[in-house]
Amino acid sequence: MKSRIQAAVAATFAVLAIAGCSGMTHQEKSTVAGAAIGGVAGSALTNGSAAGTVGGAVVGGVVGHEVGKP
Repeated sequence: MKSRIQAAVAATFAVLAIAGCSGMTHQEKSTVAGAAIGGVAGSALTNGSAAGTVGGAVVGGVVGHEVGKP
């Protein structure tokens, strides 16, 4: 039950973060999306560990930043 609540909260934050990106460049949007997806994946893979969530967000943000380069 706890992991479902954490996943729902993480997904909600991801949606809110992406919704607030209307004034951002393509690369900035890619960075935010990568961080959100990485954070959710890190949380899921480590059963809700804070370190796994933060680590996933960092790695996802870096990957999103590189993918979003023009």
